[in-house]
Amino acid sequence: MTSQAQAPHSHPVHAKARDASPTGTPTTDDAAIIAPYLKPEEADILAKALAFSAHAHEGQFRKGGEPYITHPLAVAETLAGWRMDVQTLAAALLHDVVEDTGVSRDDIRANFGEAIADLVDGVTKLDQLQFESKKHAQAENFRKMLLAMARDVRVILIKLADRWHNMQTLEHMSLEQRQRIAQETLDIYAPIANRLGLNLVFHELQELAFQHMYPTRYRVLEKAIAASRVDRREVVEKINQAIRAKLESSNIQAEVYGREKHLYSIYRKMQEKHLAFTEVFDIYGFRVVVEDVPTCYLALGALHSLYKPIPGKIKDYIAIPKGNGYQSLHSTLFGPFGTPVEVQIRTGEMNRLAEEGVASHWLYKSGSAELTEAQRMTHQWLQSLLDIQADSRDSVEFLEHIKVDLFPDEVYVFTPKGKIMAMPREATAIDFAYNVHTDIGNHCVAARINGDYMPLSTPLKNGDRVEIITSESARPNPAWIHFAVTGKARAHIRSALKHVHQHESEMLGQQLLNQSLRGLGVDPSEVDESRWEQLTKLNNRSRGDILVEIGLGKKLGMMVARQLLAKEGEDMQRATGPLLIRGSEGVAVRLAKCCRPIPGDPIIGQIKKEQGLIIHTHDCPQVKHYREDPDKWVDVEWEQDLDKTFDVSVRITVANNRGVLAKVASAISAEGSNIDDVHMEEESGKYTHLYFTVQVQNRVHLSRLMRALRTLPEVTRITRMKGGHMGRTANII
Repeated sequence: MTSQAQAPHSHPVHAKARDASPTGTPTTDDAAIIAPYLKPEEADILAKALAFSAHAHEGQFRKGGEPYITHPLAVAETLAGWRMDVQTLAAALLHDVVEDTGVSRDDIRANFGEAIADLVDGVTKLDQLQFESKKHAQAENFRKMLLAMARDVRVILIKLADRWHNMQTLEHMSLEQRQRIAQETLDIYAPIANRLGLNLVFHELQELAFQHMYPTRYRVLEKAIAASRVDRREVVEKINQAIRAKLESSNIQAEVYGREKHLYSIYRKMQEKHLAFTEVFDIYGFRVVVEDVPTCYLALGALHSLYKPIPGKIKDYIAIPKGNGYQSLHSTLFGPFGTPVEVQIRTGEMNRLAEEGVASHWLYKSGSAELTEAQRMTHQWLQSLLDIQADSRDSVEFLEHIKVDLFPDEVYVFTPKGKIMAMPREATAIDFAYNVHTDIGNHCVAARINGDYMPLSTPLKNGDRVEIITSESARPNPAWIHFAVTGKARAHIRSALKHVHQHESEMLGQQLLNQSLRGLGVDPSEVDESRWEQLTKLNNRSRGDILVEIGLGKKLGMMVARQLLAKEGEDMQRATGPLLIRGSEGVAVRLAKCCRPIPGDPIIGQIKKEQGLIIHTHDCPQVKHYREDPDKWVDVEWEQDLDKTFDVSVRITVANNRGVLAKVASAISAEGSNIDDVHMEEESGKYTHLYFTVQVQNRVHLSRLMRALRTLPEVTRITRMKGGHMGRTANII
């Protein structure tokens, strides 16, 4: 009775309902076949949804040629296997009608009510909107779905059942589509299933994604497992019998299941530990299901007296459950012939929760207001999605934050009162502080870990006892962002900093703007108020917001100053003209180190949030992706007759003669250039690459220098360096 005992990609199918619906008008009897546990009035709603969906999808077919209605039916049947309520089942049957037919959300609401319409809307993609890239469209779809899930967990249960069935019928797609969908499944859907405790779905999605991502590797590994199954059958049976006999002699009633590890798990182990298949011994495990928690520990003791446990391989997830509510005792034993044997010991209730997760014990099923620990942890994570969304700049950033939380690889730490808290691996004391409470995080000053005072950046380890020291006068520090790991902590830090530094940023922005106005020969007090009114209307921002953006580096003071000084009747948006660059503007304007522009180079200004204006050469690969977005760049030109030197990097290939470095350095100096940095890389026995960072006034000066170097007989080639082109030399560019 394990996941391996079932068909490799099992899925609950009710053939009668599957056959009846596409060929005729669905009835209450069909609905009863899908979910026999529903009340008669609920079966009527489901039958109506089935008929509505069948009519909407009439004439549509899947890639494999079967009527399209078979897909929503399969999704509903999976959810019925989890004994979900009628609203969830109806939404599953209707989940594609808005996206793939002429039915609108209003039609769903009119026929089935607001709750079912909300569920369908949460699952529906945003295909009708336009996005700047496929990446942004995908991220926005996930953001919408995850936020709907935070409000109602049934949304993601429908989506997981939908993805599960799609993955089982993926063979009809093109190779590119299969690999893209499989990668998306590994990145997002399988981790969400794991986070919600849907263990069976988690492993099935991984297996199916592995099969489509790397079909050859999958087949080779599948054959190797099948061959080893014959070779190891006797050993596995011997271990199974020994475990049963030991538990029986210890008066412990238990069900023992031999299980084979999933192909993807074996593949991951081979990849991470660089092992050949023949070096992976623990591909078989055993699950022991007992009556209650005390018996779990008795069974563990009995098995440890049968086979010696491997030190460090005992995990007690009963005393300290995983973040998704999973509970079990894990131990790896030295089996016969030195074979590692992994054993999981749990109760029947734990086993059910491990397979079905939140679907077996979800928030909507019981009228009770009390939440179990598993429900509470799931609910807490879902609510944290809303916190993360509030501070994410866009859907891509939101998705990146979520991915951190989806791959936690958790550590378990204790509060001063002994409460256990699960944190992502590499989480720091600041993450712990915000996980306890937002106010604790906002006012923390230090941490006491295992009795010792430690900085807030300290990574946490399993078993740490953590106490946060707070002060009413303390405020969040911008440096915390760099070592906060969890999306929740990062979101709260950004939110707090935004409010705490709003006033300071506005004052700094006013100072920078005044400085820019004076640089243009204008007294700030002489700027007419009507110009500010025009500017705020143009930017759809208040005066204070514009000053804050200048203070935070999101806008340039010089550009705002030019807009304020635009001539009467002139378009403010076009009043700025090219910004003149001197190369000594300070932190607001910086020359990019990737391409090191110098006067004479065609240049472009890239606006980067909180970094100001970065000046690149026109052909710099770093700005290629920004050229089509006018909001990301500014027209800039070099100021004339600059009396300043600029760094530029060159590569000089020379023959390996004695004293060649001194000759090159002397030639550089003779042309009036200083050497800021030098780095050597031997190409062969005959030649060496010399990488110089030199200071020149402009392109003319650089050309003169390069001509002088070419006259040296030892120099075979000289090239100006540009960012990212020369591999190992990027560190000096």
